[in-house]
Amino acid sequence: MNQKKFITDFNVKDQVETTFLVKYLALNNAKDGKKYINMILTDNSGDLESRIWSDAESVYESIDKGDFVVAKGKINLFQGRKQFIVSSVEKIADSDVDMEDYLSKSTHDPEKMFRELIDIVNRLDDVYIKDLLTLILSDAEIARRLKLWQAGKTIHHAYQSGLIEHILSCARLADSLSDHYQVNKNYVVAGAVLHDLCKIYELTDGLNVDYTEEGKLVGHLVKGLEIVDRFSYKIKGFPYDLKLHLKHILLAHHGEYEYGSPKIPQTSEAYLVHLIDLMDSKMHTLEAIKKADLAPGHWSNFNKSLDRIVFKNDLPHYPEYREDERTASNASSFEKKRVKGTKELKQNLGSLLADFKVDEK
Repeated sequence: MNQKKFITDFNVKDQVETTFLVKYLALNNAKDGKKYINMILTDNSGDLESRIWSDAESVYESIDKGDFVVAKGKINLFQGRKQFIVSSVEKIADSDVDMEDYLSKSTHDPEKMFRELIDIVNRLDDVYIKDLLTLILSDAEIARRLKLWQAGKTIHHAYQSGLIEHILSCARLADSLSDHYQVNKNYVVAGAVLHDLCKIYELTDGLNVDYTEEGKLVGHLVKGLEIVDRFSYKIKGFPYDLKLHLKHILLAHHGEYEYGSPKIPQTSEAYLVHLIDLMDSKMHTLEAIKKADLAPGHWSNFNKSLDRIVFKNDLPHYPEYREDERTASNASSFEKKRVKGTKELKQNLGSLLADFKVDEK
């Protein structure tokens, strides 16, 4: 094999032969009844939609999700997006690849992010909430996982250390927005820290992240309540009413029943935690699309999670007035056309009204 080539470097009509990680694999029926493989191949630069049209059933038996493969084929353009038409694919051993080529990571140092999160917690003035968060974050296994885990399986912050990145971002917003909206910062910061923390139990780690048995059967919302109970019991005299409000924030952070929230936010603090979580996840998804989308031009392909296409370029920015004569000329020309169009419209309306008669019957 030659040196690894990355998905972001592929262009339409390129002939490709390189290594990939199989992220998704399905055997489907084409319109003519023949079998084909729908596959997503990946590396740390992104995902590539792929198809195998020949000998699909035997190929499907020879490879599986999570395998490393050498794939050969051509990059086509299908419905505005790049698609890899695979002519041959062969499974290879894990030892034949550099794992770093397939592991997407946060661009931020997880140790630094963790220390900043501790600093935000240390500035809180509710002794019980501060003690609770300190105990939780001091747990060696929780801290280890938090620094490594990703925040989601496929959508937002779906890369190594994405969870701590998301939680820290939410904690920063909680720290500033609580003052702006004059709500109790202690609860909002606690919600920011704890709302997704138990994804360390809901998701696996590694290259092919999936839901654990605990994630499928219980989920991170309920696990969050368990964490609050487990560590609050270690704090003498931990107030019951405080615990109730913390639990409400965790149960309500998805915001709406239709999004799997057992409760909807019923306090200002709970509602702010929901909005912070939503804002951070959606804004990150937008940025991820702009960086990874392979569609040519300045518009992305349609994104199902956001239900829209996304403008990928920076917006126009003018720190100084433009001195472009052509712009001024165009503006003047546009104004002349607008005035002329207005006059013509008035004349046409005048002609119509001149012939208009009221039926007096």
